[in-house]
Amino acid sequence: MSTTQERPAPSAGVPPQGQVANPVRPPRVSARRRRPGVIALSLALIAAGGAGVAVLLLQVAQRTEVVTVVRDVQVGQVLTAQDLGQASVALDPAVKAVEADELESVVGKRAAVELKPGSLLAPSQVTKDSLVKAGEQLVPIGLKPEQVPATALVPGQKVRLVHVPAQGAAASGPESDTAPKTLAGRVVKASAAAPGSGVVVVDVATAAADGPTVAAWVAAGTLRLVLDAPDGS
Repeated sequence: MSTTQERPAPSAGVPPQGQVANPVRPPRVSARRRRPGVIALSLALIAAGGAGVAVLLLQVAQRTEVVTVVRDVQVGQVLTAQDLGQASVALDPAVKAVEADELESVVGKRAAVELKPGSLLAPSQVTKDSLVKAGEQLVPIGLKPEQVPATALVPGQKVRLVHVPAQGAAASGPESDTAPKTLAGRVVKASAAAPGSGVVVVDVATAAADGPTVAAWVAAGTLRLVLDAPDGS
């Protein structure tokens, strides 16, 4: 009785005896297609970035020589060369400043507003005209702390100079029923409050014919200063 021997099955991945396994080929890598649209967009972005940097550098390079204020200048004071300096700044088109080559043209003019060191000088801050016009007189008026308006007094502001009865004297007769006498004026300058007393001195321009009357009211302590509406009405 013959015995049939069973051959073991070949293991997976192991070639049968007598056979040579084929070499393993590396995976095929397909070349990626370059999309012309993507390339063009990349080039455009690079160009735009370069242009932006160029514009920024150009703006930084475009500096302007302007006139600056180097020391305090009060309202109405005549400007001298020692009051002014020069600086090179990147000036925004919205900012109006006197350019350095025009410095000589502002020397000798008057400050229309109070000027502070370190600020740029604007054309509107100087004037060739005196703050006290022809036909006007300048009257200094001292205001006690309780008489000073909470609203800041600025040059050019229109005011009313009101005559009131002297302290302790009541109005009597026909004048008691009439409105107090008032005169028109314009603020030229207002000082800071004096240490201790708090008194503020306001220089007021008024008509030359009214100057003596206003001075008399000030001396008698019968003057009060009232702000006009912004439109002067």
